[in-house]
Amino acid sequence: MTKIRVASVNVNGIRAAARKGMLEWLPDRGVDVLALQEVRASHAQLETALGIEAVDDGSFRAADGTQWHIALDECSAKGRAGVAVLSRIPFAEVRTGIGPDDFDATGRWIETDLRVGDAELTVISCYVHSGEAETPKQEEKWRFLDAMAERMGQLRAERELVLVVGDFNVGHTERDIKNWKGNVKRAGFLPRERGYFDRMFGELAAPIDAVDGSGGEGLGWVDVGRVAAGDVDGPYTWWSWRGKAFDNDTGWRIDYHAATPALAERASNYAVDRVAAYDQRWSDHAPVLADYQL
Repeated sequence: MTKIRVASVNVNGIRAAARKGMLEWLPDRGVDVLALQEVRASHAQLETALGIEAVDDGSFRAADGTQWHIALDECSAKGRAGVAVLSRIPFAEVRTGIGPDDFDATGRWIETDLRVGDAELTVISCYVHSGEAETPKQEEKWRFLDAMAERMGQLRAERELVLVVGDFNVGHTERDIKNWKGNVKRAGFLPRERGYFDRMFGELAAPIDAVDGSGGEGLGWVDVGRVAAGDVDGPYTWWSWRGKAFDNDTGWRIDYHAATPALAERASNYAVDRVAAYDQRWSDHAPVLADYQL
């Protein structure tokens, strides 16, 4: 058995995160696969920010000697979105298509296949739209959530070991937002949004009575973070830069590890790397990590 440590974080711009402390965090955490969201950079800019250099086999070497393989899906709008996967293990295949053609160039979904011994693990970095209730931005979010649900249904049927990680921009239950009562009409905690997650984490093919009154069938995925934490508030993964949200732990749990059941059974050591103080933050999100035995 081989332990693979997977971390995911919305960096809020890789160049800013690298300057503020990400490069000090990464070498100490023993990460094998790192999924990034809101990269907001080209491949060349990502290399420069991380201080890595290309080597002859197509990988990249960091200052500490670590060799990374990099898959990046840039956003078509410069300086926006962008998702990436960095892996110590070479990629067997990389895919970026999801749903309608106009999603394929928005830098919000990238699939990577990794072969570890006889096992094949698929790791996906996902960045869901933030949305804004009753605006065109929310319509884009609905379309993406539809495409995401369809693709996750396909993946669940086709593959045994799949992990979708990233900033899903939805708090699933009241346990996932500190001030949930004040956010029931805001994007990120709308009942219809939460209904998608009721189905995502519902028992496979079982009828679902979602929180918004909609139906459908469960997709059979496992919320690794919620299973690890149990029925408690949080642990939160995002805090506003404003006010005392971070100091008071007034946060949202919107960053997920969603695993197929066969992979979830192999999960351990789930953690949210929340820094000790506000001035140590290098993103408004905290990295989310877990180990998987393959």
